[in-house]
Amino acid sequence: MGYNLLEHLYEDFIEKDRYMYIVSGLGNTLLITVFALIIGVALGIITSMIKVTYNQGSRGPLMKVLNLIVGIYLTVIRGTPTVVQLLISYFIILQNVDNGIIIAIIAFGINSGAYVSEVFRSGIQSVDKGQTEAGRSLGLSWSQTMRRIVLPQAVRNVAPAIFNEFITLLKETSVAGYVGIQDLTKAGDIIRSVTFDPYPPLLLVALIYLVLVIAMTQVLHVLERRVARREAR
Repeated sequence: MGYNLLEHLYEDFIEKDRYMYIVSGLGNTLLITVFALIIGVALGIITSMIKVTYNQGSRGPLMKVLNLIVGIYLTVIRGTPTVVQLLISYFIILQNVDNGIIIAIIAFGINSGAYVSEVFRSGIQSVDKGQTEAGRSLGLSWSQTMRRIVLPQAVRNVAPAIFNEFITLLKETSVAGYVGIQDLTKAGDIIRSVTFDPYPPLLLVALIYLVLVIAMTQVLHVLERRVARREAR
């Protein structure tokens, strides 16, 4: 007996409104990705500023402690798998938090921050030192110079890399199902477990990820071209 595609599509998605698993899962995936990236960018800016400040010679007691904390944070997060960090956050650190999506946002945000930090550090260092000197000569403090002159230029320089981190983060959130969160991948697996038919739900999940990544990659290329044109001026 052959494989009746239409029959399986009906059973997998239409019957009992099972397509809503996919819709809900996609929504959760995008929600986790967007807010985790916001946390990651915030952490990345803060930690990169600390590293740059320390490396430029500010070695006071407070800065030494902050630099040590940042160093440990970057080493631990970059040196351990994302899924392990998610499990530790869910079952140990944030076990009293009832909302799994919030836990995932925090866990993925902290993970993303460790990688965004290096992106911003490179972006800050790519700004000509003459910009900093010009700001200081105008009477601006170091923090004012960074905030008003250096950081805006660094953000423009690293915008494509940050968008690329968004694409990476979108795919990394597919492990959220390990802690029972109904993301896009988990939604497809739920349908598979109910209908015992792996083909349509899992292939649809893969297709949705593919379409999202292709679309965002095109946006990334546009950003890269704009940055390249700006630098050519």
